[in-house]
Amino acid sequence: MLRTIVLLGLASSAAIAAPARAQPTADTPAAASINGRAVVADVRRILAANYVLPDMRPKLDAALAKGLASGRYDVSDPAELATRINTDLASVAHDKHLGMHYDPREQAGLAARPAGAGADDAPPSADDIREAARFNHGITELKVLPGNIRYMNYQGFIWAGPKTAEALDNAMRFLRDGDAIIIDLRQNGGGSPEAVQYLVSHFLDPNRKIVTFYMRGDPASPLSSLASLPAGRMVGKPLYVLTSGMTASAAEEFTGHVDGFKLGEIIGETTAGAGYRNEFFPVAGGYVISVSVGRAVLASTGKDWEGVGIAPSAKVEQGKALDLAQAHALRRLAQSAPADEKSRLETRAAVLDAQLNPVATALPLATYAGVYGERSVTLDGNRLTWQRTGGPKSTMIAIGPNEFSFNEDPTSRIRFTVAGNAVTAVQLVRGDGSKVDAERTR
Repeated sequence: MLRTIVLLGLASSAAIAAPARAQPTADTPAAASINGRAVVADVRRILAANYVLPDMRPKLDAALAKGLASGRYDVSDPAELATRINTDLASVAHDKHLGMHYDPREQAGLAARPAGAGADDAPPSADDIREAARFNHGITELKVLPGNIRYMNYQGFIWAGPKTAEALDNAMRFLRDGDAIIIDLRQNGGGSPEAVQYLVSHFLDPNRKIVTFYMRGDPASPLSSLASLPAGRMVGKPLYVLTSGMTASAAEEFTGHVDGFKLGEIIGETTAGAGYRNEFFPVAGGYVISVSVGRAVLASTGKDWEGVGIAPSAKVEQGKALDLAQAHALRRLAQSAPADEKSRLETRAAVLDAQLNPVATALPLATYAGVYGERSVTLDGNRLTWQRTGGPKSTMIAIGPNEFSFNEDPTSRIRFTVAGNAVTAVQLVRGDGSKVDAERTR
C-alpha cells in the first residue's frame, strides 16, 4: 500500500500523503459518548504487542494505567481524549512517530484489513496509486541550474509500486545528464523504505547492504541496493542533499546513506531525529494510533538516528542551503573544467558566496542610486537594481567595496568611481571584456 508517515509534534510536509483527520461534531455518534476505558485498553494492547522497544512497553503501559486510575481519561470530547493520551505517551517515549488521533472513517478502513495484515502487507490500491500520481510520487520540481547542475525537489518518499518506480526512473534520467546533482529534502517528512532503497541504489554499486530493520524487537532481513535499474547508476557523480529540521524518517534514512557511504555532501540543518518506522492501527471508539514498530540501523555506520538526526557536513540555515550547495558544486566542477569554463564557474560561485555572506560596501547603498547616462541605479528596499532605459531591472549583488555583479549574469561587473563620500561615475564590464563608462548625471 501507499505508506504514510505522521510525525507527531512536527508540521511535516509528509502530510501530502497523510490521511485526512476528521473533526468531531455534535452529529458524530462517538462525540456523544466516549468509553475512555475501552479506548485506553485497546491502546495498551496495541503497544504491548507492537512497540519497537520491548523494554519501553511496560513504561508506556504504566503511564496509561496511572492516567486511567486517576480518571484523567474520563472526558466527553474525542479530541481531548486523544490529546491527553498523547501527552502521557510523549512524557515516556519522546517518540515523534507515536500518537493517536480521532478519525472514524480512517479507523474503519484500517479495521477492515484482513486479520493479521499489517500496513506493509497490502499492495497499493487504485486509490493509493491515484493519490501518489497527484503528487507525482513526491517529485515536485526538476530543473537545470547554471553549470549543468541538475536539481530535484523531492517532498515525500512515496511508494506505490511500478508507477512510482517509473516516475523515479524518469527523474533519474534527468539527473543523470547533469554534471552535479542536488536533491532537496528540506520539506520531506518521510515515507517508504522501498522508495529510499530505489533512490539510493542509483548512487551505489549493486547488491550492497544498506539497512536492517528490527521490527517489533526482532531482527528482519536487511535491504541492499538493487541489482538492476532502468535509468542506470550515477556512482561517483557530485551529489548534494539539502536538509532541514523538517527532514524526517525515510528522508533521514536516505540522508544517512549519503553521509555514511560518503556519496555526497549534506548541506543545511540537522534532520528531525525521527528514526523509527511506524504503522497505523485502528483503536476502539473511532481512533487511529501511529506506533513505532521498527528501528532502522544503517549498514554504513551501524547506528540509527532516533532522537539525534543526521548532522550536515556543511551547516547553514535551511533557506540558504541551495545557494551553498550550488557554490560547492560549481567550485568542484571548476577543478576539472577548461580554463574559460573554470573562470565562469568560479565567478558564479563567488556571487553565490556574496549572497550568503553579504559584502560591506564603502558607502551606504542609497549613495550609489542615481542616473548614469542611459542607465539608472535604484534602491529597492535593501537592494540596488540596475536598468538600462526601457530594459528590465537586474538585482545588484555587492562583491567588493564599490563593485557589484548580478545573479543572472555573474560574469558582468559594475564598478563605481568614488570621490570622498560621493559617487561620480560607473563602469560596466561585460563578461566578454567589453566596457561601458558613464558619468553620473543626477
